[in-house]
Amino acid sequence: MPLPFTAFVLSLASTAAIHFGDLPDPMSGQNAEPNLEGATRMIEILELLHQKTQGNLTAEERQVLEQVLYELRMRFVTAGGGKRIIEP
Repeated sequence: MPLPFTAFVLSLASTAAIHFGDLPDPMSGQNAEPNLEGATRMIEILELLHQKTQGNLTAEERQVLEQVLYELRMRFVTAGGGKRIIEP
């Protein structure tokens, strides 16, 4: 059975959360120091998916992707990355 698109999006969001230091690293079980560069890369990947899948997602898939992007962008700002602008 193929991986649902929303599961893929949520796995990328989980990776971003690990980079923010919000979730423990699955290998070590420890919360790592925040890595804003890594979190930024995950946000950029999700933004690329959003751009490249325009018109090809179900309403639910689009909603999940847009909600995840919104939440990660807000988390980026609260993490102190607001000095760097991430375009919607």
